[in-house]
Amino acid sequence: MNYEKLEKQLKKKLDDSRYTHTLGVAYTCTCLAMRYNYDIDRAYLAGLLHDCAKCIDNDKKIELCEKNHIEITEIERKNPFLLHAKLGSLLAKKKYHIQDEAILSAIRWHTTGHPDMTMLEKIVFVADYIEPNRKKQPNLTEVRHLCFENLDQGLKRILSDTLVYLNSKKDPIDEMTQMTYDYYNEKDGNKNE
Repeated sequence: MNYEKLEKQLKKKLDDSRYTHTLGVAYTCTCLAMRYNYDIDRAYLAGLLHDCAKCIDNDKKIELCEKNHIEITEIERKNPFLLHAKLGSLLAKKKYHIQDEAILSAIRWHTTGHPDMTMLEKIVFVADYIEPNRKKQPNLTEVRHLCFENLDQGLKRILSDTLVYLNSKKDPIDEMTQMTYDYYNEKDGNKNE
């Protein structure tokens, strides 16, 4: 894979802040991959492509999902920006010629997660939250440290903080985000948290 060529292609498709974020996620994915003994190239590629559909117009996101028979939930239809993960997985395959199902799945699940995630899915999900250009999330230094100490605990903390934030803003919560948190919370034995 020619990463330099791919980076140039993405730079043309993403706005400046999204491109900076994308590089930060790709970098953080490689760091987490080294920490957890995962394939660095696969992690970098998944991080690099995780937001490849982010800057597509919302109406176009819906149109492309419908055209390609990608399920759109009621929440996604009302908030089409949420479709970028599902659509990104499709674009990674069709436009950027990624055939690795692990990478495509990591892109697909990087916003909501899902119960019993793979290592690569966890890495991309976590990296998207903790990458160096993120500044606004609460307790970010503590969360970053936790993610490098225990990936599952870091994942659970990110899910918890995300749910608290969305509830405080009265924003809609994707059912899968809640299911993912519940799964890792129960797996950890903290059912009453």
